[in-house]
Amino acid sequence: MAGVLALLLIKAAPVLASGTLLYLESQGVAGYSSAENNAIFYSMHEEDSMQKPSAGFDYIQKFSGESGDIATLAVQIRAAFDRKRSNAIYIEPQLYNAYVKFKTPAFDIWIGHDRPALGLSSYFDSHGLLLPTLAMVGFGFDRDWGGGLYRQFDFGDMSVSATTGSGMPVYFKGSYFTSARIGVGVLSRDNYTIGFSGGYGRLLDTKGINIMSRDLYTFGMGGIDYAQLWNNFEFRIDALAGKKEGEFAVAAMFRVGINLLEEDRLKIEIQPVYWRTGHENNYQAYGSVSYAITEYLTVRSMYVYDYHANDHKVVGQLYFYWRV
Repeated sequence: MAGVLALLLIKAAPVLASGTLLYLESQGVAGYSSAENNAIFYSMHEEDSMQKPSAGFDYIQKFSGESGDIATLAVQIRAAFDRKRSNAIYIEPQLYNAYVKFKTPAFDIWIGHDRPALGLSSYFDSHGLLLPTLAMVGFGFDRDWGGGLYRQFDFGDMSVSATTGSGMPVYFKGSYFTSARIGVGVLSRDNYTIGFSGGYGRLLDTKGINIMSRDLYTFGMGGIDYAQLWNNFEFRIDALAGKKEGEFAVAAMFRVGINLLEEDRLKIEIQPVYWRTGHENNYQAYGSVSYAITEYLTVRSMYVYDYHANDHKVVGQLYFYWRV
């Protein structure tokens, strides 16, 4: 559906005033895991998409008419290099943004592959960063296939979405995910936001493009998120509670960062994450340092301790993002 709408917009482009943005993106990722006792070429898990050595592009096409903006087409794709246990190297396709967003007097409407309306991940784009959100540790989706509505008010904003509950893969076998968020304050406008959200569905267990199990599980959780930009500090909190896989579940993360040097080129962050499903629980402790060498080249490093795996990991990333 999103592809058909995108083709219609592209065909209509000659009669619309439009603007185009194209960015080239690439990254090198390498580190060491004490549990693996070996070098690793990923930041989280071998099956996950974030982060791996990769190259791709980020394309944004804006369409406008006499009354102003009409729609936006966004496509963001990576080809990631992965090494499986056989040591064979193969290319893994990764699709992040793939949506058409329409502006109407009532709502912004998106159709395609975008962020569901649940918690911090619904408005915080962390696809290029090393530190994860709750969506990246199994509580929601960073991106999902479907559609949603968004509207900004004087007091804050509101968003709702209905998606497939499959994440990055396109898979239609009865899975679905519905979610909604209402926020007080808009981060880009007010430098803070506090949001209340909830989601319910029958979800597919996926990691990146990989389907871990074809059996669906029930997910029904509500939570609160908070983000604040204050002087050179950044604070982010995300917490969810409810039921997952038929058992009580809770997840929470807190991130604090400080920006230093001219143009905030140096950033230092710490982040604890905790989650429990039934009788199984885990916590992770993160520390990260990033430095912008130029406006398009950033180097990042991360340390993480994983309690469940008894794993200490150190990961480095060289990230390139350049407007053509």
